[in-house]
Amino acid sequence: GDRLTRRRASSSRGGTEAPEPTTIDWADDLEQLFGSDVCQEVLGEAVGAGRAAAAELLDPDQVQPSIELLRQVLSLAGGLPEARADKLRRLARRITEQLARQLARRLQPALAGLSTPRPTRRRNRRLNLARTVRDNLANVYRRDDGRAAIVAERLVFQSPAKRQMDWHLTFVVDVSGSMSASVVYSALVAAILAELPAISVRFLAFSTEVLDLSGQVADPLALLLQVQVGGGTHIGLGLLAARAGIKLPTRTIVVLVSDFEEGVSAGEMLAEVRALVGAGVKCVGLAALDDSGTARYHQGYAQLVAAAGMPVAAVSPENLARWIGDVIRGDSRSPA
Repeated sequence: GDRLTRRRASSSRGGTEAPEPTTIDWADDLEQLFGSDVCQEVLGEAVGAGRAAAAELLDPDQVQPSIELLRQVLSLAGGLPEARADKLRRLARRITEQLARQLARRLQPALAGLSTPRPTRRRNRRLNLARTVRDNLANVYRRDDGRAAIVAERLVFQSPAKRQMDWHLTFVVDVSGSMSASVVYSALVAAILAELPAISVRFLAFSTEVLDLSGQVADPLALLLQVQVGGGTHIGLGLLAARAGIKLPTRTIVVLVSDFEEGVSAGEMLAEVRALVGAGVKCVGLAALDDSGTARYHQGYAQLVAAAGMPVAAVSPENLARWIGDVIRGDSRSPA
């Protein structure tokens, strides 16, 4: 409009370079020309491409959530003053909540039944009437009035929703390179699985050190904000930390998320894989956990890890959830 023409005319005085509008001016013009929805969509794409200034103009209530957008917002928030970073963290909270809801819906079919209370002989207030009747059919008799009755010698109950956890899942996530899509997906999937009464979840982030973020697993944004990205890659150390926390190996699942660019000791990495597998732990290595289906990883080390007993694959969150569900149900096929 006229305002844009005047700004370009005034900005070109005293030089010959092409005028460059500020991000705010650019967003104002975009909104006037195409409306708020299109403006927010373009701003989101700009942030995804790394333009920090555009992030502060995003409306949390209108933004289209994506893994790439969340990665960039988290990265930008880490390098800004507290007052500006706080606004981006609020935006990240909104994006994370939307992504978690979307992903939970996607994973629901793969996890169906894992949160259903199971029959138990342990007495409580929730009688499983159908199972009790079925288990006592041999005790049916006729009353004096001719009606059938049953002697319930064996009562069956429903296990409480907050029963002791049946399975224990540990994510061991490589954060040596960057806040990759696999790291974000790992946090989101861990939070979704932690909601199931059948599973307790631990989350270990590693580079050449290990950070136990299990206390934040129910809040993926709080977890991601504590991830310290960078450093070398010591996979053996991450697996050792996972093994140290295992109490019931045969009811434990370890999910290693890494590019397998081991930088300290391949021998230690393989020894830890063998120790876990030998103890009866169900293990899987993920070269990528995202929706792309492609991964860049050290194929030689990944092949050695697979030969040691930990299958390696690049999978979607649905395939990982399906594999975890199958393991818990008694089928431990590969997630690939």
